[in-house]
This record gives sequence, C-alpha cells and structure tokens, in this order.
Amino acid sequence: MNDRKQHVLLVAKNSFLKKGFSATSVQDILDEAKISKGTFYNYFSTKNECLMAILDNGRDETTIRRQELMIGQSRDNKKLLAEQISIRLMVNRDHNLLPIFEAVFYSGDADLKAFARKHHLAELSWLTNRLIDVYGDEAAPFALECAILMMGMMQHMIHVWAVDSDEELSAIKLVEYILRRVDSIMSDIINTSDHLLNERILRKIDTRHGEYTRTKIELLQRLERFTEEIDEDVKSGGTQYIEFILNELRLEQPRVFLLETILRSFREYFADTPNEREVHEITSSIWRYLEVLK
Repeated sequence: MNDRKQHVLLVAKNSFLKKGFSATSVQDILDEAKISKGTFYNYFSTKNECLMAILDNGRDETTIRRQELMIGQSRDNKKLLAEQISIRLMVNRDHNLLPIFEAVFYSGDADLKAFARKHHLAELSWLTNRLIDVYGDEAAPFALECAILMMGMMQHMIHVWAVDSDEELSAIKLVEYILRRVDSIMSDIINTSDHLLNERILRKIDTRHGEYTRTKIELLQRLERFTEEIDEDVKSGGTQYIEFILNELRLEQPRVFLLETILRSFREYFADTPNEREVHEITSSIWRYLEVLK
C-alpha cells in the first residue's frame, strides 16, 4: 500500500469519526484528502471498501504483533496468552477503531455487517484455539463457550469502566483478571461437562482455513509481484528476504521456525520505506497461513 492510499485511509477514518460513517460522503473524503474522484476509486470501489480497509489494517497489526510475541515461546504460557489478547484491545484503542466497529453495527448495511461478523468470528476462532493451547486437549469441546464468555466479559467491563472512571483501564490488567475467572469456569465446565455448544459449531466457525487465510499460491504470487514493485533504494537487501521466504514457502513442508524468524526481519527492513504498508499486509497474511501449518 503506497503512502497516498494510506493518507486517504487516515483522512477517511478521521471523517468517519468526526461526522459518522453514514453522514460522510465520498466527496467529503475527496475534499479533505485533496484527491480526485478517479484517484479514490482507483484505491476503493466503494466507501464501504474504504472502511473495510481501515479495519483490516488493525487486524493485520494485531496478527503481526501477536505472532511475533510467540516466537520461541511455549503455546501453553498463560501470561503470553494474556499479552496477546491485550494487543487487540490496545490496537483498537490506539487506532480508535471501536467507534468504527460501532458505525458498522448501526449502519444497517448487509455487506458491512457480514464483514464485521467475519472479523468477530476470526477473533473468536483464534481465542478458542489459544484457550485449547493453554488448557489442553480436554478443554477442546468447551473452549468456544469459554472464548465467548471471555469476550463478553471484556466488552462489558470496558463499557462499564468508561461510565464510572476517567482513568484508562489497563488492557493487560483487565485480561489477566478475566483469565483468572476463566480458570474457574474452565475447570468447572470440564468436570461437569455442562455446556451448550457442540464441537460441530466449533469446526464451523474455525476460520483458520477460511477466507482470512491466503492459500500458498496466492502468497507466492503476491510476493513475486511485490519483487517487481520494491522501491529502488531498498531493493537489493529486500529481494534477499523475499527470495528466502519464496523458497521456503515453495517447499512441501515449509520450516515454520525459520519463517517466523525471517518474517520479523523482513518487516523491520522495510520499516519507514514506501513499501512499509505493503510488507505489513504480506507479513500478516503469511503469519495467518503459518498458523494453519502448526
């Protein structure tokens, strides 16, 4: 993603927050960004697509920060899980994305609601699988319900805290508190097998193999295209990272531990360059693909 497109997204987000999504027109965005209508539609086919791109940016940042945090760590580390969960809360707060999600919810637009639902299910699926990592295979039939309860508790705690306090609620403090409650819930639900949802529903919402995960072919094609688009000032070093990633992904069984290490270096190499946003998106897609391989 080039700097100009990123600028349009920033202007659009500020307009959505200031005027509301429904009240903001494409012309408002054009005027604020000082671009032509043709430039806008070169980037986004609709205002909806522009809003979706804003939320996708937040999702990409969350994915990268979560996965990089796991490098070299044990998947059953509960403290690590708490830190990963809090990343989503911090990204939403830092980028002021919660009002954007609320705008989607109240928009009444079917496409936007379907998009938000996929985001929600992807987060629910991720948390469900991470709870299984932490609490073990015996928790698998009940992890979805605990993930739902956990997300509900976090959401309502945040809303109620905001009503009664000017102090910002610590994301990690909140998550650790709720995880302590989940300890008791998970233990009880395993011992009593008292649950509502079944494993069929869990398999149905598992989005790791769904729309949010790019196939290997798509990843290879995108990396190959990106090789031709790299800014000349960083091309020499950048192509070495890309070639390594391409060669590894072409293997029948890519070495995940090597890709995990190189992906962070790949992203950091392109930081503060014209290709930074594109690399951010590519890295996020590869991380989601690797998660399926584990």
